[in-house]
Order: sequence, then C-alpha cells, then structure tokens
Amino acid sequence: MAKVFALADLHLSGTGEKPMDVFGELWRDHAARMAGAWDRLVTPGDDVLLAGDLSWARSLDGAAPDLAWIAERPGRKLLLRGNHDSWWSSVGKVRRVLPAGIELLHNDAHRVGPFVVVGARGWVDPDDPRSAAGDVRIFRREIDRLRASIADADARFERAWPRLALLHFPPWIAGREPSEVVEVLRHAGVRVCVYGHLHGDDHRVAIRGERLGLRFEFVAADAVGFAPVEITHLASGPDGCAA
Repeated sequence: MAKVFALADLHLSGTGEKPMDVFGELWRDHAARMAGAWDRLVTPGDDVLLAGDLSWARSLDGAAPDLAWIAERPGRKLLLRGNHDSWWSSVGKVRRVLPAGIELLHNDAHRVGPFVVVGARGWVDPDDPRSAAGDVRIFRREIDRLRASIADADARFERAWPRLALLHFPPWIAGREPSEVVEVLRHAGVRVCVYGHLHGDDHRVAIRGERLGLRFEFVAADAVGFAPVEITHLASGPDGCAA
C-alpha cells in the first residue's frame, strides 16, 4: 500500500552559498543525512508533502540543484512555499521548470493518497507579540489563499475524503489562543494539519496531537531527525475508522 509522508524546512543549499552548519552541529551534513533517511523510508509509489523552506536560493536558476535533489528522492512530491523560499517568485515560471514527479500547492487542492490536501504558507499571527505592522496584510492574504485552496477542494472533491491542511507557519502557538487559521480549517472540515517553521528552542511551543477536533503534526526537519514522517494513518479517526 502506498504511503504518505511529510517534511518541512529542508533548507537545502546545493550551491553551497548558505551551509546550515552555521546554525550548529545538528545541521552539519544534514542534506546527506536527510537523503539517506528519505531513500530508506520512501518508495517510488509513495507521496511526500514538503511544507516550505525548501531552498536558500534567491533565484529559480539558483534553486535548480535543490529541486534536482528533491526530484532524485523516491516518491511523488507536493511542494508548499515557505517564508525563506525567495526563489519561488512566479508560480507559472516555477511550474514550467519543475522536474517530473513534483507539483505545487498554490491556491488549489490535490488528492494525495487517502487525503485531499489544501493549504497555504500562512504568516505571523497579527496577535503575536512579535508581529509588525506589515504582517497584518500578509496574514490576510494568506487567509485568502487558504480559502481559495479550500474552495477548490469543495468544487472538485467529495467531503468523504479526509482533508489535510499543509501549512508552513504554525496556526497555533502553545500558551496562546489559536489563530484565525484554525477556525478556517475547522469550518472546512479539515482533519489533519501539518506544519513546520519552528526551530531550536521554539520546538517547545509547537502544538502537537489532537486539539479542537484537529490533529496537529509538526514536521520541521530538525525536530523529526531529518527524516520524512509517515502520516498515512492520520486519514483514520481516533477509532481507526475513516474520518
């Protein structure tokens, strides 16, 4: 049976311009370790959801080695943009150069294994103490993109298929109230929310497990041992029956 995996924050730098070991020993040779784990766990018939911050490149040409690295790994891949994916400027241009077996999640929905996948990058919650004035506009735009993705799912897929939301930014920070994103997901019938973005000490504020009828899966690479996390089983409810 085909499986579905998820991973965020690959932070590849195939050009060598930004080696990740500047962030500590945990990141030394992380791309090689990540490739080894991926190649061991994932088969060509599986799917891998990649939740943003894929490449440090600043241009599409610069991202070519990193997209090639992703293409070389087993499985079909669905990519979401992260806040550091500055190479991802025009969706049309990116889609034209994508290697075979890679698709983008952008204002649309995709059938992946047992899931219908919706999503958007997200952004800093305007209620976050670290939020700046310009963050409000970006957050509202990301809400609109999430709603567009959900509308596409409503138009093309039956609600019987379990819905999974792929985000980059966390929709909820431990110790705070859930952001508006959570209510949008609940209203849309989303069952599972997969996200990344948080690193280092911020792992402790990542929401995990069942909350408000949603299952939260935090899959930042440095939080999951630089290995794709299998999430196929999350298509079933707590009693083991299809959600």
